Order: sequence, then C-alpha cells, then structure tokens
Amino acid sequence: MNKFIKITLITLSIGFFSAFTFKKEKNISKYIVQPEAVYTVSPNPGYYEEIDIPGIGNAFLGFKEALGFKESQGKYYKVNTLGYLGKYQFGKSTLETLRIFNTDHFLNSPSLQEKAFIANCNYNYWLLKDEIEIYAGKEVKGVKITKSGMIAAAHLAGAGSVKKFLRNKRSGRKISDAYGTDIEDYFKQFANYDLSFLEATPRPVL
Repeated sequence: MNKFIKITLITLSIGFFSAFTFKKEKNISKYIVQPEAVYTVSPNPGYYEEIDIPGIGNAFLGFKEALGFKESQGKYYKVNTLGYLGKYQFGKSTLETLRIFNTDHFLNSPSLQEKAFIANCNYNYWLLKDEIEIYAGKEVKGVKITKSGMIAAAHLAGAGSVKKFLRNKRSGRKISDAYGTDIEDYFKQFANYDLSFLEATPRPVL
C-alpha cells in the first residue's frame, strides 16, 4: 500500500475515534452537579465532588451520602470539638452500643464507618418501629413525618428525642443536639427517602 495512503488512513482513524470519545464525554457531562447530588470521596482525602448518579437520589445510598455530607462534608477523618467522630459523626456511647471500642481504628477505617452507619440505622429503625407505624405520613407541629426523616433525626439526637418530639404535640421548646441543631431540620431535610433496604434489628450487627 502506498505510504501516503497509509498515513492518510491513520490520520482519519485517529480523528474518528477522537470525535467519538469527545461526543461520549459530552453525553455523560449532564450527570455532573445535578439537584439530587451524591457526595463521594475521591482517592485524595479531603477532596469531595458532587456527582449525580441516576436512580439513587431517593434511595438508601442517596440518604446516607446526604446525611454524611450534612454531618461532616463526607470527611471520614473528621473529629469535631465535642469528640464526635468520622463521616457520620458518631459519639463514643453510640459506638460502644455497636461494640466498637477502638476509636482510632474506627476513625481510620472508612469501611467500618459505613458498616456502623447501616447497623445504627437498623437499630434506630427497631427502636422507632412503633412510632414509624403510627406517625409516618402524618404531620406533627406542622412537620411532615416520614420513616427516613425519623431515622435521620434519631441519628442526630437519639431515638428517645424523636419519641419525645412526636408525643409532645404542642409547639414549644425545641429538641436539638449539643450544637443546637433542631431535629425538625432533619425531619424536613431527610423526608421521603426510600429506606426499604433497612431491617429493624434489636442487636446491631456489623
């Protein structure tokens, strides 16, 4: 084959594949920074980007990533001024309930933190299963009550605080965490996620 023809064919092939790749990249760009964003951790600790993954916005993965970002901006290694730990800002007493006693290991193990979060959600589900059955879909003090909102509020301030909020139907003193975050905010912000993934578990299992 003539050398000139070979060069021409190679040039055309490169141009074709480059155009195809560029077009493909343009197609997936629509998934970046959408309204229901999921915050994921890159290999570089401390760097986070918003990525929308179609189909998980209201699923459990969307719930846990949104809650993790709310608690710590998704930082597995964060310790706040009161000693709450990790991506989901666990207190030591909650970790002990989950039979986690080595906080240094916990702080340096993203996989353990993820397992602990799921176990704690299952446990809070069990603690609140009666309240979920009674109140889900209703309004209390002008706040729409949902299963996911209750689980999120329990993560913030404990299942006991959620029960107190639901049973004291009069507006009045706010129920909040140590930093003053009102559990009403969590009822509202984390409403309507699909948590059918969870299983009510009386003894948390990692």
